Amino acid sequence: MTGKQFWINPYQTELSTRISRVDGERVWLEATIFYAFSGGQESDSGSIGGHPVCLAEKQGQDIAYTLEPDHGLHAGAEVAVKIDWPRRYRLMRLHFAAELVLELICRQTAGVAKIGAHIAADKARIDFALDQQITALLPVIAAEAQRLIDADLPIASAFSDEAAERRYWELPGFARVPCGGTHLKRSGEVGNIALKRRNIGKGKERVEIYLLDE
Repeated sequence: MTGKQFWINPYQTELSTRISRVDGERVWLEATIFYAFSGGQESDSGSIGGHPVCLAEKQGQDIAYTLEPDHGLHAGAEVAVKIDWPRRYRLMRLHFAAELVLELICRQTAGVAKIGAHIAADKARIDFALDQQITALLPVIAAEAQRLIDADLPIASAFSDEAAERRYWELPGFARVPCGGTHLKRSGEVGNIALKRRNIGKGKERVEIYLLDE
């Protein structure tokens, strides 16, 4: 099982670890700070042993990293893992903003169901199965999400079941939500946000979340 340092300290940008296994272009690490796509949150960008990571994939409780064909790494080799921190931090901020928006929409819209989500570095999106337009509700959702962000509340993140690697985040007085992503320490780190509605087909609504302070 790959040790997931990104849960212990999601602000860590470099790690010295060892290669546990190699299979052609793919390598596995004893421990990692390099997040692999999961729950809609995109993988980190960065390098292992100086080689750019082309793909990061979850495999049960392991993570496989695809490098360039001529990486030359072998099992047991000590390597430095580095991530693109500005990109990771934007993903963390957009991820938490999207989680707030999702929770608020589910509370205020009867019969709504999430059918998709994606967290990228430029924006986040959440797709809902909903027969009515969500446009009129967005100003209320945006204002309440911004209020929680501006309150600069502490965000707890921990295991609900460590053996199964199930985790959650919790905002005091608001919600406790299952989630295995990388999380901020405080809600205020998100900054100012904006919401937009997109039409993606009959019976479907998409809400996009943007950061405004950059």
